[in-house]
Amino acid sequence: MRRHLVLAIALLAGACSAFPERAESPTQAAERRAQAPRPAYNLAGYPPAARAGYVDGCESAKRSEYGHKDESRMANDPQYAMGWNDGYSICSRR
Repeated sequence: MRRHLVLAIALLAGACSAFPERAESPTQAAERRAQAPRPAYNLAGYPPAARAGYVDGCESAKRSEYGHKDESRMANDPQYAMGWNDGYSICSRR
């Protein structure tokens, strides 16, 4: 029984050291986020600007890596602003 315990401890210790944790640089993180697919929402029938705003607003409310607020579009594109505000308010209630 004692051999089994020693073997189990040795296997667990070896497994922990087999996968060292590597820190991701900010550049690597940005590249990974740029290549990842954006979250999908069923917004059929809405203009593209409103869809983009909704996704940005909803993901901002969820505090995900995709969430951001495009300030220039908020000021100059009323459809984007409407979508962002709707997405943020709906997703922040969940």
